[in-house]
Amino acid sequence: MATPLILDCDPGHDDALAILLAASHPAVELLAITTCGGNQTVEKCTLNARRMCSVAGIVDVPIATGARGPLLGSLHIGEYVHGISGLDGPAFAEPTVPEAAESAHDLIVRLLREHPEPVTLVPTGPLTNIALVLQAHPELKENIREIVLMGGSTERGNDTPYAEFNIRVDPEAADIVFRSGLPVTMCGLNITHQALATPDVVDRIRALGTPMGDLCVELLTYFSASYLRTWGFTSPPLHDPVAVARVIDSSLVECVEAPVAIETHGRFTSGATCVDLHHLTGEPDNAHVAMTLDVERFWDLMIGAIASYG
Repeated sequence: MATPLILDCDPGHDDALAILLAASHPAVELLAITTCGGNQTVEKCTLNARRMCSVAGIVDVPIATGARGPLLGSLHIGEYVHGISGLDGPAFAEPTVPEAAESAHDLIVRLLREHPEPVTLVPTGPLTNIALVLQAHPELKENIREIVLMGGSTERGNDTPYAEFNIRVDPEAADIVFRSGLPVTMCGLNITHQALATPDVVDRIRALGTPMGDLCVELLTYFSASYLRTWGFTSPPLHDPVAVARVIDSSLVECVEAPVAIETHGRFTSGATCVDLHHLTGEPDNAHVAMTLDVERFWDLMIGAIASYG
């Protein structure tokens, strides 16, 4: 039976490919796409979700706008990676898929209440929307199967020396999620940096010879230039689809259990994920921490998803 899933995202090049994977694979039932501010403003992120669904023909999944900024402070956006539109590179036509009338918050709450089985939440952006739902409706925790997120790191950060971008944008929201008592799987930089879109991978996508394949090559070409300029990566990591892949096939992503705490007040470390891999603190485990990716099978899965759109 397909796993019911809500994808909460901030498209973003890697979020865009996560949408393609989540919408196409029979192992998951994509109930909704909700957006928040992160890689760009929430308005641009919603537009980008509508753009991807329009070109992919994903017409039966509601797209709802969520939080415009973090629980505290102002929004820090990832324009330096994703460009002015948040999805720079290809030229998109006006989207035909509409925005839902409901807010992301209301849509998530309604789906959690109405779905006959617990729903998996897959946040691939800042965790603001998820934290707001947990704060307002703690009774709905029993309607959530698990939270599988892209964010954090067992090692260094990518937006500050110790903070990964999604967690850094709203560390207070991340703190709420990791302390929620729900099953949480953290797919951080330490594993997503294994999902490199190498020239061989891009050539495989180009060889599909399809409009969707060509679009993904354009997205990855822009993304690659951003990563080379900003961090010196010769191939960009495709972060967000790793979280979706974990839900589709858990054997693709090897995890360990560990205590994870979020630094919310550090002058130089706010947004850091403090992962106690060696259980030095005596704190209880509160997360499955993704460590190793089956890279070959991951790319087979991702390229198969792209190919399915023709």
